[in-house]
Amino acid sequence: MLLFTAWITLAALLMYCWIFINVGRARATYAVQAPSCDGPPAFQSVLRVQANTVEQMALFLPLLWICAYSWSDRWAAAGGALWVVGRIIYALGYYQAPKKRSAGFMIASLATLYLLLASIISLALRSGLSG
Repeated sequence: MLLFTAWITLAALLMYCWIFINVGRARATYAVQAPSCDGPPAFQSVLRVQANTVEQMALFLPLLWICAYSWSDRWAAAGGALWVVGRIIYALGYYQAPKKRSAGFMIASLATLYLLLASIISLALRSGLSG
């Protein structure tokens, strides 16, 4: 059973809920009615965090589960936890100023790369492609 990976998946989804709630709050604060995406830079930053996070989740979630299944629940969950922390740092930085998003983006990107490489290597070893 992949319990650690399941918990990290829930953590990622809760983090995403926090981000889309922030978009709703920003819409109210800056009086930006849906479906409009135009507004002051502070609103656009909050909206961009949400859009970028959903883009990244499309890559992150399959890699998290492939890594957990093919290699290790605990090691996949560790990479997933790092990704969630990176995305939170990314969001908090971007909310302050777009230039402050880099550290969180780098942390999450490295976590994604870790999950990708671990998945490829573990699947290759399981498939007998290692030699």
